[in-house]
Amino acid sequence: MTPAIATDQVHLAYGGLKVLRGVSFEVAAGQGVVLLGANGCGKSTLMRSLNGLEPVQSGTIRIQGEAVTTSSGRKLRQIRQNMGYVFQQFHLVPQLSAFQNVLLGAMGRHRLGLLSCLGLTANAEERARAMDCLDRVGMADRALHRPNALSGGQQQRVAIARMLMQAPKLVIADEPIASLDPKAGREVLDLLWRIVREEGLSMLCTLHQLDLARDYADRIIGMKAGRIEIDAAVAEADREMLETLYSGMTRVDAQPDGAAA
Repeated sequence: MTPAIATDQVHLAYGGLKVLRGVSFEVAAGQGVVLLGANGCGKSTLMRSLNGLEPVQSGTIRIQGEAVTTSSGRKLRQIRQNMGYVFQQFHLVPQLSAFQNVLLGAMGRHRLGLLSCLGLTANAEERARAMDCLDRVGMADRALHRPNALSGGQQQRVAIARMLMQAPKLVIADEPIASLDPKAGREVLDLLWRIVREEGLSMLCTLHQLDLARDYADRIIGMKAGRIEIDAAVAEADREMLETLYSGMTRVDAQPDGAAA
């Protein structure tokens, strides 16, 4: 079966700073993978490169078999349509209700206009699907609330509903609980992982909490100073192994000048 994500010897540098140094890994279809690593190790750059936001200097990135690294324009937009994002900062539109924010998830896939996503011209099927997505994350009773009337955990639930509205095949979750307290964070991870399993989606999720990574992931990938240092099934990734990602030289800018890429 075609992997959801496949990277092969990906290199990316900003001037003389080598940020990604020969990154190669795969995420199998239907697999939930957690990406770990200290701040500055290259995780965020890698996540942005997966949909072409950060062009790489060499190597290949494929999403569901389609090459991101050689695609542009309409082809790249088609690849991105199958990628749903959940961000640390939620990125909800503050002037819109939860319901309207969820409708925004259908814009790219169904070519809905802004008025449709505001709920002004959305058809009955679109509106019903948006409400169903809110119901699945436990937010149907707050459909008309704006983000400033919701807690952080509730806002992230709306963001997950928006992702679900997009009907993606792959979820990229970039530190989705970093802005939440521990209780709300675990509740959001419970919800996110449940939806990914129910929908048969693939997911790459960055976290910093080692125990949570081992609780939720099928597999753990660990980055250190721009390289993949760990790639193991969760049963094989004990805490001592994972803690090595946060010791010694962890950042890409801590590598000696001229270090091998």
